[in-house]
Amino acid sequence: MVTTLKRGVEAAEAFAEQADEDVLLGSPTALWKTALKRLFRRKTGVVGMCLVGMMMITAIAAPIIAPYNPQEVLIGKEKVRKREAPCIHLLGCEADKPQHIMGVDGNFRDQFSRVIYGARVSLSIGFTTVLFAVSGGMILGAIAGYWGGWIDNVIMRIMDVILGFPSLLLAIAIVAVLGPGIRNALLAIAIVTLPAYARVMRASVLSIKELDYVAASKAIGASSTRILLVRIVPNAMTPIVVLSTLGIASAILDAAGLSFLGLGAQPPTAEWGTMLGSERNQVFSAPHLVFFPGLAIMITVLGFNLLGDGMRDALDPRLND
Repeated sequence: MVTTLKRGVEAAEAFAEQADEDVLLGSPTALWKTALKRLFRRKTGVVGMCLVGMMMITAIAAPIIAPYNPQEVLIGKEKVRKREAPCIHLLGCEADKPQHIMGVDGNFRDQFSRVIYGARVSLSIGFTTVLFAVSGGMILGAIAGYWGGWIDNVIMRIMDVILGFPSLLLAIAIVAVLGPGIRNALLAIAIVTLPAYARVMRASVLSIKELDYVAASKAIGASSTRILLVRIVPNAMTPIVVLSTLGIASAILDAAGLSFLGLGAQPPTAEWGTMLGSERNQVFSAPHLVFFPGLAIMITVLGFNLLGDGMRDALDPRLND
């Protein structure tokens, strides 16, 4: 989190330097169009887009891909044994046995279907959490950076207090007070990640508000609110977009951690962290039950991290001279 925050602040300063030139050229979308072309030339960004796209397609098409209902208990419907090993007919599994690509979990449910539906839950958690955190962070950071003074001091000291706690530990404490559940987990993760967005937004606003086109807006009598919302915030969005992409990966990991501890998504919800927590004692007797959910988390987090790094490289003017 600290490393990502430092990179975000550095990027904000670089993006602010480029923003004045782009606005003066009269093409506010030029930076984004150029960055998109650069992103497709970055191998890491392309790989990240492919991985993220694959997981999003999986989540959307889960009812089509999954052969079973993720919460369906197969006792009495099939002759299955507890923690049955994967059965794939193309790989030599007996044709008369029901096919379970990733096996059956301890509650006699198809593991493949649960992993597929888990993409919906985990991606929803990631996007929703970041949406709330970005919205709150942008508002607080913009207010603190533009008006400064005691308002800046109060907001930033509160952010410093939140940053002073380990993020996952603070999230656990918040959920412990509010009670376990996916909604409270979302709220807790949004709170602990909010300071990063607020500080990056503040750094970007501090740089942009000193540029010439902002001074020109003040000279013609534009109100402070209009200047902030129309002239400053749109040009301060670039580092936030990069940070939020990386933040989705962190949110998915934090949510999985809370669910693993029993504080996030509750059974029988098909969520990767919950699946890991439920079958953690079977890591040696039935390793496939923890391997596949863990692999899904790894692929998703890797995809967002690679995409975020690619976007940062594509949008940073210092790397694209």
